[in-house]
Order: sequence, then structure tokens, then C-alpha cells
Amino acid sequence: MDSERRSRATEAFFGRRKGKPLRERQADMMATRLPELKVDLSQPAPAALGQLFPEPVERIRLEIGFGGGEHLIHRAKENPATGFIGVEPFINSMAKLLAHVEEAGVNNIRLYDDDATVLLDWLPDASLDQIDLLYPDPWPKKKHWKRRFVSQVNLNRFHRVLKPGGLFCFASDIDTYVNWTLQHTHSHGGFAWTAQEPSDWLTPFANWPSTRYEAKARREGRSSAYLTFERVSIA
Repeated sequence: MDSERRSRATEAFFGRRKGKPLRERQADMMATRLPELKVDLSQPAPAALGQLFPEPVERIRLEIGFGGGEHLIHRAKENPATGFIGVEPFINSMAKLLAHVEEAGVNNIRLYDDDATVLLDWLPDASLDQIDLLYPDPWPKKKHWKRRFVSQVNLNRFHRVLKPGGLFCFASDIDTYVNWTLQHTHSHGGFAWTAQEPSDWLTPFANWPSTRYEAKARREGRSSAYLTFERVSIA
């Protein structure tokens, strides 16, 4: 991928890359374990993404911005027949996730430590069963809304890589971002909101493990919305 395209893809959606200095073990994991698990975008994507994993998998699921990794590890442990690709550009979060992977002993996770748009453009058509975008950076100031990950351009990316009937799951505690996502998916036309009754959007996803970020939001008086969209053909 040329540098101009990469720059255009990565300039908008995330902020800082690193926080506190890594501890020795974390730095060692980043140097040794991450290369073993990292998706290599310098090579063409395999026609069947299951080839990325050491054991056969029945489904492929992508989580964009996994933060501390609690949700990703939980899902990988409860769904050993699903291959998970986790994306997180924040170095400290990646180091934390690698420690979780080591402790849990899971082998159905692959990782990417840069911007998700680059990975999405690398993936084959109709290769994913599900995309999770959970508590993404809300960019709350109106002048920064263009930096929100949910956009027509990225919904086009989601629509291309999801299988027919595949799911896009979104969670946020920021009302403006929830409304933004509902409006953008409706305008796109390739995603059907699966809610059947008014309470659905307040009901956590099945077997939801919660996260520290969600707990903090609740302590601060913010409720969360959980939206599930099905990939449909564009009329």
C-alpha cells in the first residue's frame, strides 16, 4: 500500500499511540509475541481467512479498538471455533492484551497494531461474519465529528468485507454518537437495524462481559446503547 493512501487512511480515527513506559515483561511481549500473532499485511490476504489461525475455525470476527482486551479475551475463550482479529493502535493496550492471551492460553486470536482501515482494505470481500466496534473514541466536539470511525466510507468498507447476513455490533455511552451511528447506517442502506422492541437498544449483547470503561460510564451516570446491524444488499 502506498504511503499516500496509508497516510490518508490513518490520520483521522485515533489519537495518541503510547501512554506510560512499558514494563520489562510488556516490552518483551511486544517484541516477541506480537510478531507471532500479527496479521502480515505485506502478503496478499488468503482467500479463506481461517488460514490465519493454527486450528480450523468456523467463523471470523473482527474487533476494532479492543482497549484493555477484556471483551476480546472473553469472546475468544467462549467461542474457540471462531477466529478473532483484534485491532488496537494504542501500544499500552496491545501490551495488556498480549499478557491476557498468554494467561488464557487461547490460540484463536490474531492482532493488528495500526489503523483498522488499512486492515479492512486488505481483507477479501465477504470474509467476515461479524465486526465489533465497542466504545470507540466519540470525538465529542462537533468540529471533530469527522474523525468518528462510523462514516459512509467506513460503512462501505464494512459492507464489502462482511458476509451477507453478517453483523456489525456497536456500543457507546455517548448519545450523540449513538444517534450518529443510527443515522449513518440508515443513510447507507446496506445495514438493517435488528431491534425488535424499544428496549433492545438498552439490552447488552448476549453473554456481555462488560468492561472497565463501561463501569466507569455508569459511575458517571451515563447509560450505554447496544446496536446490532445486519449486512443486507443495497437496493
